[in-house]
Amino acid sequence: MKLLTGYIFLIAGITFGIVANGYFLKASEGFTKFIPSILGILIILLAYFSLAKAMQIIPVGFTYATYGGLTTIGVTILGLLKFNQIPNLYASIGIILILIGVVMVNYFGNLAN
Repeated sequence: MKLLTGYIFLIAGITFGIVANGYFLKASEGFTKFIPSILGILIILLAYFSLAKAMQIIPVGFTYATYGGLTTIGVTILGLLKFNQIPNLYASIGIILILIGVVMVNYFGNLAN
């Protein structure tokens, strides 16, 4: 499989992670609502399937760092837009640092090899 295929699976995993966490797990209200709970579980399983496929091509550290960082940023943006959850200054700085970390891992992380 080619590197592009790995990144397509990674993008799918990030998208599924944002949808599962930002929509369904929030709507499940602590797993007290059946349908959102089941949908959240199924979609997070799709996210992990996509990550497993991506990890066949992309190194595990890069894959998970990118997934974790971009999913966190995506859910934060979704919370801002959908739920009007505005991050404070420190949270905003943290999100920017996460983004910088994702860029560093993906563009400069393999220079030491």
